[in-house]
Amino acid sequence: MTDSLQNEIGLKQSQLTTRRALLGGSVTGIGAMALNQLLASESPAAAAETDVSPGLPGLPHFAPKAKRVIYLFQSGGPSHIDLFDHKESLDKLHGTDLPDSIRGDQRLTGMTSWQKSFPVVKPLWGGKRCGEHGTWIGNPLPHTQTIADEISIVRSMWTEAINHDPAVTYINTGSQQIGHASMGSWLSYGLGSENEDFPAYMVLLSQGTGKNPGQPLFSRLWGSGYLPSSHQGVMLRPGANPVLYLQNPAGVSRDSRRNLLDTLGQLNQMHWDSSGDPETLARIEAYEMAYRMQTSVPDLTDVSDEPESTFELYGEDSRRPGTFAANCLLARRMAERGVRFIQLFHRGWDQHVSLEHQLPRQCKDVDQASAALVKDLKRLGMLKDTLVVWGGEFGRTVYSQGELGNPSSGRDHHGRCFTTWMAGGGVKAGFDYGTTDEFAYNIVENPVHIRDLNATILHLLGIDHSRFTFKFRGLSQRLTGVEEAHVVDGLVS
Repeated sequence: MTDSLQNEIGLKQSQLTTRRALLGGSVTGIGAMALNQLLASESPAAAAETDVSPGLPGLPHFAPKAKRVIYLFQSGGPSHIDLFDHKESLDKLHGTDLPDSIRGDQRLTGMTSWQKSFPVVKPLWGGKRCGEHGTWIGNPLPHTQTIADEISIVRSMWTEAINHDPAVTYINTGSQQIGHASMGSWLSYGLGSENEDFPAYMVLLSQGTGKNPGQPLFSRLWGSGYLPSSHQGVMLRPGANPVLYLQNPAGVSRDSRRNLLDTLGQLNQMHWDSSGDPETLARIEAYEMAYRMQTSVPDLTDVSDEPESTFELYGEDSRRPGTFAANCLLARRMAERGVRFIQLFHRGWDQHVSLEHQLPRQCKDVDQASAALVKDLKRLGMLKDTLVVWGGEFGRTVYSQGELGNPSSGRDHHGRCFTTWMAGGGVKAGFDYGTTDEFAYNIVENPVHIRDLNATILHLLGIDHSRFTFKFRGLSQRLTGVEEAHVVDGLVS
């Protein structure tokens, strides 16, 4: 981090200290100001118009194409072979052994390293050419086929990680090691929020009907790492209590809660004055955000104001809280309210076994709602400045895990190439990027490392990834890690 940016951040913190000191000067100061701000806007759209938390001075570095991101993370590794990366050659190669020259010295997981043969398995369901540019999308995703002209399909993604937890950690934080800040936390820290009644980073989880249960996901994946804790993601749970401990206990009124927070604000301000611990400020902000969310979250999750056409668009599952479809609808409502980074994690894509039975069910979970989200954002005029990203931590092998043709067989992890698609927010529409070999096993043109993907997402938000750093343990930490990363200019419209 440059000295000038360090000074700017220091100035911002001193300004925050002054504001907190002012608020802490009277018992009613914090409560009156918070309540006035809470009631200042009668509609989510009006609240989102005011940039209430602009983030770091100097950001964005240049004019952004996107204001917000909705990341539809498909946890477990969707099969690019069956869904996006069709090769006519695989019909002829089906059942033949994958040549050693193709597999090379690739590290294999413990699930297939013992196999004596690696028989090629063609896409099991076929697909078709879609949209004006005739891109191939697998038949398990019929609704995604209808948005081919809205999305950029990147078929040349790659990662070094071969197991789930390191791979999910890597693509979300820029490192396979735990303890680093997640992408949403970086954006909350750098760009702030467009609506003070919601966190800048919100998370929704769902379990698919493919592999159930799916691979575990840990809260550190949306954690703030070394960044101030106020920037960690806030997860919404399905049901009547979306955020734990948000509601007042029985017998505690909203006024008494406000009085308590005023007193805590004074005590925390005294602690900040004596210690200068930035986490004290984060604690004050967390208390105030929780108070505001007591009103904003119920309004967000109450979808009774949605017309019947919305549920027809997103599918019947969108009526059931906790499903991927319901979460996609909530994601659109969050975007309308100015949430900066919205991340949906959908588990169940780990088809080591029973690929033939599991994958169609898993696709059905997400297909209609993913396409509906893109269509809905376009209908509202929001797709142009909302970046939608769909993809997992890696892909699947072209060879069979288990005996070829056995109903219990599947596909193993594959990080050498996999597919991600993006829509809106400054990416090209109706576009294919990157090419793999005839086995869909190795990249032959335009490789995109996961660091490059993250650098491109930051670029679309107006951020130069190489200049967006945080000093920790003597190092300038970045979302794109310490190795080289490049913006994929070919994807930018």
